[in-house]
Amino acid sequence: MQYLVDDRGQRTAVVIPIEEYEELIEAAEQRDDIRYLERAKKVRGKPVPLEEVEARLRAEGKLR
Repeated sequence: MQYLVDDRGQRTAVVIPIEEYEELIEAAEQRDDIRYLERAKKVRGKPVPLEEVEARLRAEGKLR
């Protein structure tokens, strides 16, 4: 890992190996998935089939 600094010596950026970056991205995505699942569990109501959701999104122009 390398730090990039400005002319005052203040850290402004970090350079990390691509493998470490990819691991961080994967961990963040998994964390987001867990949060979405926890929110979904709190929502009460009838489950909607995937096909219906896709049809709605297509009708709204949000999915091709």
